Amino acid sequence: MKVFDTLTGEKQEFKPLEENTVKMYVCGPTVYDHAHIGHARSAVVFDVIRRWFEYKGYKVIYVRNYTDVDDKIIKRSKEEGIPWNEVAAKYITSYEEDMKALNVKEPTFKPKVTEHIREIIELIQGLIEKGYAYESGGDVYFRVKKFPEYGKLSKRKIEELLAGARIEPGENKEDPLDFALWKRSKEGEPGWESPWGIGRPGWHIECSAMAMKYLGETMDIHGGGLDLIFPHHENEIAQSESYTGKPFARFWIHNGFVMVNKEKMSKSLGNFFTIKEILEKFNPDVLRFFLLSTHYRSPIDFSFERLEDASRSLKRIQNFLESKNIVESLPESEETTSTPQVSKYRKAFEEAMDDDFNTAKALGILFELVKEANTLKDKAVKNRKISKAGKSFILDSLSLVKEALKTLGFKLEKEKSNQIEDELIKLLIEVRSEMRKRKLFDVADRIRDRLKELEITLEDLPTGTIYKRD
Repeated sequence: MKVFDTLTGEKQEFKPLEENTVKMYVCGPTVYDHAHIGHARSAVVFDVIRRWFEYKGYKVIYVRNYTDVDDKIIKRSKEEGIPWNEVAAKYITSYEEDMKALNVKEPTFKPKVTEHIREIIELIQGLIEKGYAYESGGDVYFRVKKFPEYGKLSKRKIEELLAGARIEPGENKEDPLDFALWKRSKEGEPGWESPWGIGRPGWHIECSAMAMKYLGETMDIHGGGLDLIFPHHENEIAQSESYTGKPFARFWIHNGFVMVNKEKMSKSLGNFFTIKEILEKFNPDVLRFFLLSTHYRSPIDFSFERLEDASRSLKRIQNFLESKNIVESLPESEETTSTPQVSKYRKAFEEAMDDDFNTAKALGILFELVKEANTLKDKAVKNRKISKAGKSFILDSLSLVKEALKTLGFKLEKEKSNQIEDELIKLLIEVRSEMRKRKLFDVADRIRDRLKELEITLEDLPTGTIYKRD
């Protein structure tokens, strides 16, 4: 397996620290609003990465946190007139509803900041003792210049950062580049007892403390969106490696932005669509398909037209998966035909996924297989017979496509309306068969013709009647 590492800027062979175990930490949401499609992309991307490791036989310890105390949460609490912790609980519930709808697997651990204050304080104390942090007026700051490798993830130089840095009013920093590890609580804000007075953690230290608690001082993968590279992940590296003297993560993986009219989708720009809004109009599998149809590191342009395209593409695959009964009903002929090997497509699919989780290429390979199998199937239906090799190829293709899509996290569930429709068609076929037995051919023909008008074609075979959607 080759995985692109943001730190080195190149693909590297993936080998975990511990044999057969992958330790992953992915930055979760700050819970002050409903999640949007940008959050969905990160969640789905890392869900697929986790699923692929599991497909390869690894045990995955997957940690995704909740930032449940933050300036934005406090601000939303004032706007909604409810306590800050109720705001956090409300939007955690909302996020988990979205994740369930998108078939994102439950993390092994999903820690909340407010449940790990002790670990955060211990980490900050350790940094102070080592001289990497200092207390000032109830706040605690990290000394950026004391960590010589600062900027190695984002490829930024200290001199460039200093050019735009300044100390804001009320900050008691030694240096404009220093960042907060602990913030003194203002009146009316949430706070916890600490050696430096009542306060709460800074954003960056939270993730370091929680990641180290569940995954140890060095993990295999740390992930998140591109926007987290600086300052969040850069600061995590500085404080964590200063504390332990060890590499914090062996691979840094970042997913690209969701774009709207060439701008990043974000709450600050107001150009976002919530997951809930999209799922009111589209099946969750459609949104997952859209998000995986572009390589995870590339930006993806969002539009409702592209969701419609994704819906049509997914429908082609679903129609193929629903053709199993047609293929099994076809009589086998004596002819011997040469058919491609399904194993060739499995190998190509696995190679695409092993090459930095290239879901776009992997889906393309599945479409090639579906196209080839459909061509053979349609020819067989027209001739009302199929070779043994041809039937085997199509049934094996059906099995591989279904397995591959399940591995990528697709539910492949029919909507209830489609399930009812299938049962009604089967009932009409039974009624038509009974009419033919009674020689009521005009009634039987009316059923066939009306279904044809609805783009459902019936085929009478020696083994029985089958149907397909045109």
